[in-house]
Amino acid sequence: MSRLVLLSLLVTPLALAGCSRQPLPADDAPPIPRELPGLHNVLRVDDRLISGSSPDGDAGFASLHQLGVRTVISVDGARPDVERGRRHGLRYVHLPVGYDGVPRQHALRIARAVRDLPGLVYVHCHHGKHRGPAAAAVARLCLDERCGADDAVAFLQQAGTAPNYKGLYASAEQLRRPTPGEIDAVPADFPEVAEVNSLVRLMVEMDQRFGRLTLAQKTGWKAPADHPDVDPPHEAVQLWELHREAARLPEVKGRPEGFRLLLAEGERQAKSLADSLAGNDTDAATAAFAASKKTCAACHAHHRDEPK
Repeated sequence: MSRLVLLSLLVTPLALAGCSRQPLPADDAPPIPRELPGLHNVLRVDDRLISGSSPDGDAGFASLHQLGVRTVISVDGARPDVERGRRHGLRYVHLPVGYDGVPRQHALRIARAVRDLPGLVYVHCHHGKHRGPAAAAVARLCLDERCGADDAVAFLQQAGTAPNYKGLYASAEQLRRPTPGEIDAVPADFPEVAEVNSLVRLMVEMDQRFGRLTLAQKTGWKAPADHPDVDPPHEAVQLWELHREAARLPEVKGRPEGFRLLLAEGERQAKSLADSLAGNDTDAATAAFAASKKTCAACHAHHRDEPK
């Protein structure tokens, strides 16, 4: 089977999912630049599907409409700009996923939306590099029997999905292709705005990641013998992304400035931890983790544990 090599969108109008190799309809739009007004990391998957970043303002939505997009699927945790999308003639569907992977039932629902909803479909996360391409890849795996795991992994690599997002890569590598009946069985009531992670839920998950990283630190940043599933670099990336996701929540924007500053500092330290572990710099990782825990404790003391 040929690889799903994402050829340059500036060069060819052919379908770029190497598994399908089908030309676009004769009346398709010109080849898509990777960067467009209000859109970033724009990648054509095939003649039905594009992935990229969250549309930025009217410029982003106008770019989508000009491309022929009529359905937008957000897999980001932030509330989609449904009203602006409507003004540009676009229908929004909100099916958020985490950085730790695309669950099978969620993959089937995304695939059904791509299959059944009208027009060219645009799938996006925030930056268009991680969750969006992963969602697009699993949708193609569900819908095109000529696509295989190698094709999907190649697409993620071309999209710039970092290798330490192991859950996203596992979704592409391990998905068992469904039957059409399995796709038909998933709900077709696609929400414009889904219930998303609250700050409390994100903080609980952060605490869980801190606990797993603490175990890894005690064994020299290796997986503990009694917790072999703990992968320190992966845990650090997840902690960093949780901070970033929290910062985009509407409820955080109304919090005191001190809270937002501590959250930003925690994000910076989590990124430093992830970078250190990726580079096998255990001393730097230990220092970054100590600073991260100190910031977390300060945030708890001033914004969670203080008497109300």
